[in-house]
Amino acid sequence: MKHSIYLVLLLCFSFSSAQIKGNATTISRQNVIHAESLGNANTYGNNLNTFRQRNLMPNPVITIDIKALNNIVADSYTAVFNLVQIGETAEATNKLMNERVNSVKNSLAMQGIVSNDIIIDMISFVPVYETVVEKKLFSKTYTEVPKGFELQQNLHIKFTKVNQFEKILATCAKNEIYNLVKVDYFINNIEAVYTKLRVEILKTLKEKKQFYNDLGFDLTNYKPTMADIKYCHFPKEFYKNYQAFNSISLEALKQNKGVIKAKKQTSYYYDPLSFKAYDIVINSSIVEPVIQIGMEIKLQYREKPETPKPIEKVKEVIRNKYFVLSKDGELIAKELKLEN
Repeated sequence: MKHSIYLVLLLCFSFSSAQIKGNATTISRQNVIHAESLGNANTYGNNLNTFRQRNLMPNPVITIDIKALNNIVADSYTAVFNLVQIGETAEATNKLMNERVNSVKNSLAMQGIVSNDIIIDMISFVPVYETVVEKKLFSKTYTEVPKGFELQQNLHIKFTKVNQFEKILATCAKNEIYNLVKVDYFINNIEAVYTKLRVEILKTLKEKKQFYNDLGFDLTNYKPTMADIKYCHFPKEFYKNYQAFNSISLEALKQNKGVIKAKKQTSYYYDPLSFKAYDIVINSSIVEPVIQIGMEIKLQYREKPETPKPIEKVKEVIRNKYFVLSKDGELIAKELKLEN
């Protein structure tokens, strides 16, 4: 009995683990091939080499590399919808479009989105033609004649809370507006974000420099060189797709019958920058898609060459001499002493 209970608990734990893992990596062989064609094979594969510790190689150049990332929730958003309206006359087309837009404005005003946050962007207003066949005695003539008008606009809706977007979608759908073009994210003061990243990088830099000093490396004896970079990524840059399905048709193959493939649903998910390569991560817990702002700095320290000691110059003292010829014919040199 105990063994049976243990087996049931083990199966339940395996099932729950699979649910936590998700469907994004539980994909069919077809999806692995698709992922490799997109250059994302490492996302789905089990490459054990990536988990192995690299061999450390001593280097005379000391490199300090600091990477900082800040996950920022947008201060405001702008959703862009595309509208197309067709009418028999220009006046009728414009009237029908205005009715749809005004209905959206009135509904959103009741939800706290004022009319100043809704902007109309005119795209085109063109006549629509159709071909009319005119039969003659020995021939046919095809003539294009205006049949109506097509008005196309973009509706820009600004909102500040994520939960408002669901109400915006419902309101637009009620007025037959289904084409969501994009959603833009905005930050009111991005310079303050970069300033905070610089402060955090300087703190970490001091700690790392102190670490090398504690190891016995006096960085004042090294010549530094530096490179830095900053970047800003929006959520739309990090949406990936996959197909979660399993296609097995062994019975059809045995009977030599053709297999009609069904259209597989493509799913999308938000996959932001990974934190594992960063030394500093601000707002690491992500619930909703965020704007990821990063800054990196790299310093390399090369030991300064030893300064050669100056060569002492020997002062040569030249003393005045005079020569005396002795009785024996020998030439004798004598120092000439001068009185001060």
